[in-house]
Amino acid sequence: MDFVHVPVMLNEVLAGLKPRPGGIYVDCTVGGAGHSKAILEQSDPDGRLIALDQDPEAIASARKKLATYRDRLELVQANFIQLPEVLLQLKIKSVDGILFDLGVSSYQLDYPVRGFSYQHDAPLDMRMDPGQKVTAAELVNKLPAKELTRIIRDYGEERWASRIVDFIQAERAYRTIETTGELVELIKKAIPAGARRKGPHPARRTFQALRIAVNRELDVLGEAVREAIQVLRSGGRICVITFHSLEDRIIKDLFRELVSPCSCPKEFPVCICGGKKVLKIITAKPLMAGELELEQNPRARSAKLRIAEKL
Repeated sequence: MDFVHVPVMLNEVLAGLKPRPGGIYVDCTVGGAGHSKAILEQSDPDGRLIALDQDPEAIASARKKLATYRDRLELVQANFIQLPEVLLQLKIKSVDGILFDLGVSSYQLDYPVRGFSYQHDAPLDMRMDPGQKVTAAELVNKLPAKELTRIIRDYGEERWASRIVDFIQAERAYRTIETTGELVELIKKAIPAGARRKGPHPARRTFQALRIAVNRELDVLGEAVREAIQVLRSGGRICVITFHSLEDRIIKDLFRELVSPCSCPKEFPVCICGGKKVLKIITAKPLMAGELELEQNPRARSAKLRIAEKL
């Protein structure tokens, strides 16, 4: 199965990132390589791209899809928190643009064996990097009930988190929960019938929460974006696509902090803390996918794009 992923808000990303010949760009989440390919095309003939992904299958697929551009491309299997180390190894001090396209790829959702989807019965895995130790099955079967409830409530924004964990606890008391199908059935039993009839699939929020926890997506996001901004050149752009309100809040707050870094009390007539403005916000409000794109790619519905420029 090929690694397929429709690039979200491609035109908006390119308009925000402004790739040009001779520039150096980073795609921190190469996924299906749609954004990467467009960046390479727009920076032709001599723009460079460093593309990261922690999923080895994404890297292998991108290597085939982007073979035409191999002289201008560096593909690295790494988590985006490792970007400074990757650039150091490549002897690159600064770059002209950086893209973070967060969340799970269509390939990961549609390829059952990876265990990301509640639509297919598969091992309860959800690791973006298959080399890491912790799987969703480990969290579901071994985490204390209080911590598991917190993950599902906070990361999934699931109102029935406590009840879902009660059902999980009762089940795991006598057997191991091993597959996505088994977990889906438990979730369906836990959520009252009336609540199941409205909104998205009843397992969607819990699966999202477990995926975020397994891959520590929120734990490293703020630090990774902050470090990425440090390696941007003056005038360089950073584009971040989020798919979850907690992700978006982290990016919004970080951008605001770097736009207004002064920590002096409001009553001070002048700034004495020495905080320097680092960013200029390009998108006062996050950009959303248009109706035409949503018709072609419904998974873009929750996407928000924020863009900022290094001063």
